[in-house]
Amino acid sequence: MNQVLDTLYFYFSFPFVRYSMIVGTLIALCSSLLGVTLVLKRYSYIGDGLSHVAFGAMAVATILKVANDTVLVMPITILTAVLLLQTGQNAKIKGDAAVAMISVGALAIGYLLLNVFSTSANISGDVCSTLFGSTSILTLTKLDVVICIIMSLVVILVFCLFYHKIFAVTFDENFAKATGTKASLYNLLIAVITAIIIVLAMNLVGSLLISALIIFPALSAMRVLKNFKAVVICSALISVTCSLLGIIISILLSTPVGSTIVAANIVVFAIFCIIGGIKR
Repeated sequence: MNQVLDTLYFYFSFPFVRYSMIVGTLIALCSSLLGVTLVLKRYSYIGDGLSHVAFGAMAVATILKVANDTVLVMPITILTAVLLLQTGQNAKIKGDAAVAMISVGALAIGYLLLNVFSTSANISGDVCSTLFGSTSILTLTKLDVVICIIMSLVVILVFCLFYHKIFAVTFDENFAKATGTKASLYNLLIAVITAIIIVLAMNLVGSLLISALIIFPALSAMRVLKNFKAVVICSALISVTCSLLGIIISILLSTPVGSTIVAANIVVFAIFCIIGGIKR
């Protein structure tokens, strides 16, 4: 035990490890707050689609040699979120079809561009890192951390300010409209916040595993609790705990950060399923 603590103390003396813990905690918190809403509104597929779009945008940013990928990736992902929301309301193209079309297209084009306009000798390694977040979280710069802190605070603030409106739109959109709430505006807000979280989470778990970070904590909390506020709080605790635990385990055992965090979430989900079954 002492040897493990000494190892952790040694690693925590490096700034990049402290950066990864800060960013991991903030991203986990933000994703869990919105995860409950996305699951209840059956919007989980949007997170998966936008993550593929973010990968395509990342490929373009890499080719253009943009100093900070987030500057290009975030606006593109947000615009796509708005486009998906609008397209999903079109009778000719249903929401799930629009997401499938845009996400697969973005993923394919992104990989194609990385191969055609190769800027690295190790394309497979770069793609793997982007898709699964293998080492990205441990190579964060101070600017990355600052951007993450600012955007995370914006997400948390927006969620707290519009909590009651988001709650109303989540459970009964028609009733919310009848009471004068601009449901379409808050759906748009949810889509934009989702896009921001996905871009921030790419460095933590990679573009293919982002949906797990959003969905698993919410589903775990719902196995045991039924109150919306209690589920949100429990989901946040689960997400932050799994994120920190995953980062620590990945450091000690040299495992991929993103996959380890998702594995921790799966274990917690199984435990909560058992607890929920016992309660019933």
